Amino acid sequence: MIYDILTGVFTIIGVFFTVVAAIGLIRLPDIYSRAHAASKSATLGVMFVLFAALLHVWVDQRIFDARLLLGLFFVLLTAPVGGHLIARAAHAQGVKLWDKSLQDALQEDKDKGIE
Repeated sequence: MIYDILTGVFTIIGVFFTVVAAIGLIRLPDIYSRAHAASKSATLGVMFVLFAALLHVWVDQRIFDARLLLGLFFVLLTAPVGGHLIARAAHAQGVKLWDKSLQDALQEDKDKGIE
């Protein structure tokens, strides 16, 4: 019974973070903010849902599914790196920041010769 409640709570938390990521992709003004929303919130959302699935399979069927654990691990590693690379590629192509952005750290590093 308690494991069913925990599975439900983890699933709800994961869905919440995924919905926040989707709203962020729609409402945020530029690609850099959108990449941040997608890489942070979506990663947390997917990880919570995968953990809930892992817990459910482990408790209900008494099977430890290593594929779900590998999915958690690879999402944790690849999603933030992918978001970072997309933002850097957009900056390298000259995609402008939002008008009200206060700081362009990548441009400052470029000006200093750090890349």
